[in-house]
Amino acid sequence: MLTSLRLVNFKNFADETLKLGPFTVIVGANASGKSNIRDAFRFLHGIGRGYTLAEIMGGKLGPGGYVEWDGIRGAPNEIVRFGQSDSPGSGEFTLSVGMRRSEESTVFSATVGFNPDDPDGFRWLSDDTLVNGQPAMGSVSFASQWHRISESPRPYLTRNLGDESPYDDVRLHIRSVLENMRFLDPSPAQMREPSIPGATTLGDHGQNLPTVLESICADADRKQTLLSWFEELTPMDVAGFEFPRDPSGRVHLQILERNGRKVSAYSASDGTLRFLGILAALMNENAGGIYFFEEIDTGIHPNRLWLLLDLIERQTAKGKMQVITTTHNPALLDWIRDETFEHTSVIYRDEYWSDSVIRPIADLYHLRELRKSRGLGRLFTSGWLESAMKASEGDFDTDHLDDDDEDDWGIAEE
Repeated sequence: MLTSLRLVNFKNFADETLKLGPFTVIVGANASGKSNIRDAFRFLHGIGRGYTLAEIMGGKLGPGGYVEWDGIRGAPNEIVRFGQSDSPGSGEFTLSVGMRRSEESTVFSATVGFNPDDPDGFRWLSDDTLVNGQPAMGSVSFASQWHRISESPRPYLTRNLGDESPYDDVRLHIRSVLENMRFLDPSPAQMREPSIPGATTLGDHGQNLPTVLESICADADRKQTLLSWFEELTPMDVAGFEFPRDPSGRVHLQILERNGRKVSAYSASDGTLRFLGILAALMNENAGGIYFFEEIDTGIHPNRLWLLLDLIERQTAKGKMQVITTTHNPALLDWIRDETFEHTSVIYRDEYWSDSVIRPIADLYHLRELRKSRGLGRLFTSGWLESAMKASEGDFDTDHLDDDDEDDWGIAEE
């Protein structure tokens, strides 16, 4: 399981650490840097997939010319934090992830340099691994026995060193964790489309939803669990799902009601399909690893968000998967349980600051107590979190956050 993500001079982060739990929620205003967190995870995922720096940054085409990988969002000279070097766009950044396996604590770090005047642009500068605080035989100091890391298009982690590597177990574990990430953004338009029989991997935008659900329904226990979650979400009297084939052999999705009415995926609401897509992702037989969602609550009624959170918190408690999501939804924040609250962070960027900061919301001024008496959603919509962030950075008087002044923030007792 990943335990932390550290970003040094990456985009709008000078040196910030995001703490991670089984289910991690990230809140923050628009343009605060939430999407840059996703970019950092995608960069690490690209390393895990064995891509070169040029491919991670700019994209990779498959053998047939199809897009296998979309590059990191943004211009190359904006990856390194602005002002980090005298030369605009140049400098270096580091991304580090902490992870835990049994009693073993591992930290993998990758440092990349960028020089806009260099023909190669980006270069690997270091590639370090610590196990229980000690350098592993996968750190750059050991890798330099074989190659200068800056001369290789890939980091030591994913190079094929054959019998030369004495620390393959750690290397392979780190690579497996980074490779097994999913970045899901369910698109109702794509989930409405039929799929090819046997396609049991849900696409990042929800492709193959009919055949993934068909695979889940082939197991009686998983089918019943799927139906029970789905019935809670919708007022429809759902009896099951059907998966008819069209003349071409493609599989379609139909929702069967107890009165015999059949509702095709083409007629289902966007919110219904998005929830089905999340169910399919988290309940798939091969579900596991790390799932990143942007605005996971999109299209789902506020009164049903508790159901979505209950599903995620139950699935992540099994230990096979982690879920990370961003949100702007105060109703979602009101429903999170205590453990998820401890792994919820706010990203804040003041209008006068050039950098963003990341803080666990549980560390903010009296928030544990105020959450119980006022509700986290109300604190969020009132702007209290932003004021507390200013106070935590020494730019705001904490007297304004005292209980006696709650009327100033719209969170007074009703």
